[in-house]
Amino acid sequence: MQLIQQIVRESNLPRKGVENTIKLLNEDCTIPFISRYRKEMTGNLDEVEIGLIVKLKTAFEAFEKRKKAILKALEEQEVLTDELRLKVQNTQTLLELEDLYLPYKKKRKTKAETARKNGLEPLAKIIMGQRSENIEYIASQYLNDQVQNEDAAIEGAGFIIAEWLNENIGVRNILRRKYERTANLVTKVIKTKIDDEKAQKFKDYFKWEEPLKRSPSHRLLAILRAENEEFIRVKIEINKEEALESIERRIIKEDSTSVSYLEVFIADAYKRLLAPALSNEVLQKAKEKADEVAIQVFGKNLKQLLLGAPLGEKNTLAIDPGFRSGCKVVCLDSQGAFKYNETIYPHAPQNESGMAIKKIRSLVNAYKIEAIAIGDGTASRETEQLIKKIGFYKDIQVFVVSEAGASIYSASKIAREEFPDYDVTVRGAISIGRRLQDPLAELVKIDPKSIGVGQYQHDVDQTKLKSELDLVVSNAVNLVGVNINTASASLLASVSGIGAKLAENIVKYRKSEGSFQSRNEIKKVPRLGNKAYEQSAGFLRIKNGENPLDDSAVHPESYPLVNKMAKSVNINLQEMIGNKEVLSKLKLSEFVTDKVGLLTLTDIRKELLKPGLDPRKKAKVFEYNPNIRSIQDLKIGMILPGIINNITNFGCFVSIGIKESGLIHISNLSDTFVKDPNELVSLHEHVQVKVLEVDEGRKRIQLKLV
Repeated sequence: MQLIQQIVRESNLPRKGVENTIKLLNEDCTIPFISRYRKEMTGNLDEVEIGLIVKLKTAFEAFEKRKKAILKALEEQEVLTDELRLKVQNTQTLLELEDLYLPYKKKRKTKAETARKNGLEPLAKIIMGQRSENIEYIASQYLNDQVQNEDAAIEGAGFIIAEWLNENIGVRNILRRKYERTANLVTKVIKTKIDDEKAQKFKDYFKWEEPLKRSPSHRLLAILRAENEEFIRVKIEINKEEALESIERRIIKEDSTSVSYLEVFIADAYKRLLAPALSNEVLQKAKEKADEVAIQVFGKNLKQLLLGAPLGEKNTLAIDPGFRSGCKVVCLDSQGAFKYNETIYPHAPQNESGMAIKKIRSLVNAYKIEAIAIGDGTASRETEQLIKKIGFYKDIQVFVVSEAGASIYSASKIAREEFPDYDVTVRGAISIGRRLQDPLAELVKIDPKSIGVGQYQHDVDQTKLKSELDLVVSNAVNLVGVNINTASASLLASVSGIGAKLAENIVKYRKSEGSFQSRNEIKKVPRLGNKAYEQSAGFLRIKNGENPLDDSAVHPESYPLVNKMAKSVNINLQEMIGNKEVLSKLKLSEFVTDKVGLLTLTDIRKELLKPGLDPRKKAKVFEYNPNIRSIQDLKIGMILPGIINNITNFGCFVSIGIKESGLIHISNLSDTFVKDPNELVSLHEHVQVKVLEVDEGRKRIQLKLV
């Protein structure tokens, strides 16, 4: 099968694994389900490898669809010969396919089309044939009301020849290779924008030139953004003389009598048709590669963010800090349920710090608060210092939490439906508190693009970005698992096999019928059929349910097998779960069947040892340097604590407790070569950094990892 062959060739994955994965995908199985519960079929392919198969399958199907559309168009034009059909069917790339179709595309009115209507195509063929010596005389035979003289006739024939050259696959491939190998990216500032304040962040690109193929993703996307915002002009250039010579060598015969005319027509074709088309093509190709890199960066960051360390089930007081408008305070129970809200005014201009301290202490006592979450926006450091002055009756952990995306959530439909009686400020504070308790459960409610990690996410192909980020969210949610009795519809929607509509149905069922007592009860949810149950059940958890396996990643299809294991050692299921001595002695080979092999059995034993174990680390308190409140406080050489808050291909950004994040350039991450910053740092990692440079005017801070 051509699809299988192509995926194996492009992915270097085992053929059997690819075949079985395609089979499962065609049966509407999801990536998380396949990677977790069909390891024997795939040969233990992980979610990244299965995701690659999905991408290649989608691309192949789109390519085949385009072939069919082109064949249909050619058939309707009555130009589809057996030879042309075979050429279309045998094309291997989209570029090759579009080049083949180019001469038959319906065109808007062109100079060549006008010349054809004026009867000049025969003259163009004679000149292109390069045999006639007296072109002017021959041209005189094609004069008419529209073609007044020989020069007009030759010019019209030249327009036709230029179009032929533009549609010549050989010519296009010669130039295409030149563009791919030697194209330069050249920028120039628009003179009227030199002093524009908004343009200053693109100042480095006011005059810039480099080989296009060496332009890194972040720089190319920055340049294209500057062009889109009309601060600079961008050109893709190759050596014109070399380009013309290469076309002439292919087109002009040694003994040609039409050299002087063809040289003019080739130059016209290059300037007017070939160069614009191929420069756009190579730039678009470079943009697609840059998009791919940027999307991968965003995906890595998002995964780390979603799998950030949760505080867990603790009563939490959350504060969305502010100056003039006050600090919004909310109290949440251990499950994240909203209990109370208040506004305090400890900072200027009101300066009611005493009253604020009294109120916070009272709320901590009343709601048995165990942790305090403070948003990292305006007045964050001042609020943190205030809270740390308060003498509580017990130890209270104080966390500074990223507010990125909280305002997006608070104004969203989801937030309005959750808290219809409260304004955006209260919803924002609730989001901050819940984000500390369980980042994954809260962040899935926010459009990933608004979370503030990645590079130039608003400039890349939005369809591809959404597809990748949806996959990242799905993989993260299914890796952790979801408590079906407490999860929001937003979280449930990312569970394998569920989706938005079934998630709503689960929440409605839960409200009307009460908590689920077993996984089997999930089948009672309206419109949740056998396939959805198969795909989702292993990722849905039921705490303190009828069957202890319902709070594990063991799939219900394996329950009989687990019971057989327990029976083989003469203990009941409850006694076997968590029993390291018994489980380590089990001979898994004795339980292998036609459908279940050692890979799945090993997973089952691992899960039975620690059922429902959350793979994420636990949240840790972090303290910034209390003496650093603004960029003016920084001095070169300072060693400061910081938190990685974004990772890009050119380095990482670090929060050091002020409004501006500092950049650790990739060259300052280590004294040795670093290919990928993710090799050394991870999102939200606590680090020590050295201040290398401070530019107060441009609000830029250069750091080095200590």
